[in-house]
Amino acid sequence: MAEVLVASDLDRTLIYSDRALALDVPDRLAPRLLCVEVLDGRPLSFLTERAASLLERLAGEAAFVPATTRTVEQYRRVNLPGPTPSYAICANGGQLLVDGEPDQDWRREITARIAAGSAPLEEVVRHLALCADPEWTRKRRVADELFTYLVIERDRLPDGWLAELAGWCAERGWRVSLQGRKVYAVPEPLGKSAALAEAVRRSGATTVLAAGDSLLDVDLLLAAHAAWRPGHGELADSGWTAPGVTALAEVGVAAGEEIVRRFLTAVVRPPTD
Repeated sequence: MAEVLVASDLDRTLIYSDRALALDVPDRLAPRLLCVEVLDGRPLSFLTERAASLLERLAGEAAFVPATTRTVEQYRRVNLPGPTPSYAICANGGQLLVDGEPDQDWRREITARIAAGSAPLEEVVRHLALCADPEWTRKRRVADELFTYLVIERDRLPDGWLAELAGWCAERGWRVSLQGRKVYAVPEPLGKSAALAEAVRRSGATTVLAAGDSLLDVDLLLAAHAAWRPGHGELADSGWTAPGVTALAEVGVAAGEEIVRRFLTAVVRPPTD
């Protein structure tokens, strides 16, 4: 039984699309990259080879738990180094995977919490259909019948629209997050920290480390004994921090490598090489 559990957000925390790599060095100095996700035959997400090596070592020293807003189907496209995690958090905490399979007891529990604490999903979907202009909205999606999101043209998003949506959602027990080109609307009871607490209970871990970059990761970071956020993303843009949370200077895929290095250093003695 691992005494330390490491929970990390994936997109723009641990893994990066080509648009999010932020390779601000001369091409000849760019790090070697490992593709960890393919969609329709095309490479989609990456981490550095050094990060991959560190992550594989980390998985041998601690219980590594991916904690993502991705649906189970989207998560299964990601092929991280190391063994299949014993636990994984998907759908922003709506799904707890145990040895790769959704745990039905957890799904029933979180569904009941959402029903008791938030307006129905259909009401929010209907509101977004009315207030999100098709001129700058590329896609509308419902994720696992738990929450909804839009894919937008961010540079065309009207001033004040996001704040107005956040206020409307807050009155109904929902919260809003802007991540890259996606606007998420998520019920308040649906959070990564609740699923994390269940994974901790089942695993018996005594120490929790975490990392994340967005407002949807705040509860995850606050639930950890120590946590890190990259120098980019929603939390960095807002200047958010909290006791026990370290704000890193690194951005892009370099931040992903630094996060894994910090995890490993916190679990074992740092390497001497």
